[in-house]
Amino acid sequence: MATVVGLTYYPIKGCAGTSSDQALLTTAGLAHDRAFMVVDAGGVFRTQRRDPRLATIRPEIDADGDRLTLHRPGADPVTIEVDTTGPRRDVDLFGNPYRGIDQGDAAADWLSDALGADSRLVRVPPEHDRVTDGAIPGTAGYADSSPLHVLSHTSLDVLNTRLAERGEAPLPMDRFRPNVVVEGWPDPHTEDRIRRFTVGDAELGYAKLAIRCAVTMVDQIAGAKAGPEPLRTFADYRRAAQGGVAFGAKFAVLRPGKLSVGDELAITEWGASEL
Repeated sequence: MATVVGLTYYPIKGCAGTSSDQALLTTAGLAHDRAFMVVDAGGVFRTQRRDPRLATIRPEIDADGDRLTLHRPGADPVTIEVDTTGPRRDVDLFGNPYRGIDQGDAAADWLSDALGADSRLVRVPPEHDRVTDGAIPGTAGYADSSPLHVLSHTSLDVLNTRLAERGEAPLPMDRFRPNVVVEGWPDPHTEDRIRRFTVGDAELGYAKLAIRCAVTMVDQIAGAKAGPEPLRTFADYRRAAQGGVAFGAKFAVLRPGKLSVGDELAITEWGASEL
């Protein structure tokens, strides 16, 4: 039986995550996950693909989502009262137009200094009605696509075995920024074949494979690109039919609920891998 061994949410898209033994799963993913986003002066989202130093920024948000503190090495933190009612502004996520609530000059100045470029922090507005694609559609804040990313240790073990064969160092799980880490499946990439499952109080449905990008080449501690791995090795054995390479799977939330480390996954429907 597979169990949850890690739960991580990422309050600010592209920044460091927060791990917890328990988390509330909402229709848009783990509570607070990608509720905020850093944008440039024109409202275009910042990503580790271009701004790897985002990884060194560690957001800390209180349980109610009312106060957000930003930390980074070598700098004083800044704390803001989260604005959920202020004026909306246009933001751009992968060329798609959305709206965001600007979180003020203190956060903007702190982020601009951290990234060396003019930046603003925005929050998903309460009326955010984004619908994500996939076999089972869902909704999400500013996540790349579907609301929940699941990855197993067995899959990571196979990757690290292949990396070792190339003489490369193993990679930690944080390179792949999953929300739910699973242990106990004997076969790698079992997450690819799940179509529906329950865990804790929640039920989830398969949306798509997780297509990987250059963010996987960013050292999440140093905030610097350390490629070409793992993309070079993924190209040997994880090429997706729709293009790119896949590692992990993404799921839509069919029934919200509480998740805890130690919860068992009960698979209620299986399918074939799309690779």
